[in-house]
Amino acid sequence: MQRMRAIGFARRPRKTALTPSPSEGPMESAPHMATDRFRAALAVDDDPARAAARLAEDLAAQGEGGSIGFVYATDRLEGGLAPVIATLAQRTGVARWVGTIGFGVIGGEKAVFDRPAVAAMIATWPEDQFKLFDREDAQGFAGGLATAIVHVDPRQPYEDSLLRLAESSGAYLLGGVTASRTRSFDRVAGGVAEGGLSGLLLGPGIEAAVGVSQGCSALGPVRTIESVENGLIAKLDGETPLHALLEDLSHSQETDARKLLLSLHVGLPASNSDTGDYVVRNILGIDAESGRIGIAEHVEPGQKLFFCRRDRTAAAKDLSAMAHRLRKRKPAARGALYVSCCARGPNLFDSADEEVDLIRSALGEVPLVGFYANGEIAGDRIYGYTGVLALF
Repeated sequence: MQRMRAIGFARRPRKTALTPSPSEGPMESAPHMATDRFRAALAVDDDPARAAARLAEDLAAQGEGGSIGFVYATDRLEGGLAPVIATLAQRTGVARWVGTIGFGVIGGEKAVFDRPAVAAMIATWPEDQFKLFDREDAQGFAGGLATAIVHVDPRQPYEDSLLRLAESSGAYLLGGVTASRTRSFDRVAGGVAEGGLSGLLLGPGIEAAVGVSQGCSALGPVRTIESVENGLIAKLDGETPLHALLEDLSHSQETDARKLLLSLHVGLPASNSDTGDYVVRNILGIDAESGRIGIAEHVEPGQKLFFCRRDRTAAAKDLSAMAHRLRKRKPAARGALYVSCCARGPNLFDSADEEVDLIRSALGEVPLVGFYANGEIAGDRIYGYTGVLALF
């Protein structure tokens, strides 16, 4: 499966005295304002209105009320999100919805990938503590740091827009890039969004704790890029990248050469992170004659790099540990949002449900919604191959 390139912008960090590292997520703000329990559901159906009606019925069985709804549909659902939110609004009484399209969706205890499906979650938050937005210059809240749940249209450049949104709102960003293999790239912020960015700003009265799961294991040491030629890495620690890679591979216990090669990636440590944070990028090609290597990221001399492999064992261990840490940070969580890479789910785990089961084993009965994205957003970075989990 091909992925669109996810562009990191760690070289242009936004730092303030109140901004935590991306791996740790935003600080918890003012004492939590009272809310009703979140409600989440999932419906598998190829008809949008019928799927939405089933969702509304399941949500109603769990409780009443709500001030904001999250909605995510797979790209296999015909007709997009417009008929879904129309039916949900009518049947639930919740007028405002936010969401987008993904290769897969998560709702409650289940995940669905590559089939027509819709997932939804309803929350009750004070109306003066959240704002829908459909542009990059969304204004934040007076009196404290906000969180922005962001959905991005991949059909236009968005790196600078995300930076402008972070600066104009003062928010910690989390979310993902819409993933679709069809003509439907719907994003919802009240109605179907028009701008390249859309989503939901949360005020300082709504606590959000965020964690990032990488799911890779290093094959060797962190090295320094010494030279770059025509966009290809030419020297790593005084030797060719190919020689360094072969040296790292010689220590691997993997006996299946094809499996090992398919799992190879590079990690780029974040220069401004004190938590070991990094972004993962594809290896695009290797010049066997010169030993140069091309990766799916612009790099410069002086940057750090390590070779790594992405596998189920490492991903499962990291996701479980991250979810348990996050649960300890926010033991009274009422709801959760999970944005996972479209190369995870059944493409990495035994099934999409396995990924959800790992999260639920840490969170318990906390209602959960989410989608499989083409780039995951946390803080001031766009990741790839990660899972971003937020607790509210």
